[in-house]
Amino acid sequence: MGDPKKPRKQYSTPRHPWRSEQLSRELYLIGIYGLRNKHELQRSQTQLSKIRQRARIILGTKATHTSTAQVQKEEAEFLTHLMRIGLIHEATTIDDVLGLSIEEILDRRLQTIVVKKEISSSPHQARQMIIHGHIAIGDRVSTIPGITVESKDEGKVRIREDSPMMKQISAPKSAE
Repeated sequence: MGDPKKPRKQYSTPRHPWRSEQLSRELYLIGIYGLRNKHELQRSQTQLSKIRQRARIILGTKATHTSTAQVQKEEAEFLTHLMRIGLIHEATTIDDVLGLSIEEILDRRLQTIVVKKEISSSPHQARQMIIHGHIAIGDRVSTIPGITVESKDEGKVRIREDSPMMKQISAPKSAE
């Protein structure tokens, strides 16, 4: 088998990391979405950057090439992938992909979906529940708060039936 390769960074850092408006925006997003650190935010920003870059490449090849069959196939596959993730809707064009924001990427995280479904009261509690294995997507238990939940699986996010949290929630409260 051999030794595993050295893991590479999953994110890129900003060019000007000390601008005050950028720092305040990052801290705001970290607080709202309950991110652990700026690396998680930068990973999402890099993901958004790669999506936009691919959209620009498709638009560029669409404008310069005369053989449109391959370009249309790539565009359709790309838009289908983004629809499956839940970032865009049915009638969205490739031009609209360039208008995606970081909030739309962060909204697709499991941690955010748990908060939106009101399974937890805060993003920090949602993160703790996920890490401790109380949250399942369908039959699969996930312990990664930053996993991207596909739109078809969004309705399947729930508390595990055999979780101790489920016993606390379903237990009747005693009259005090």
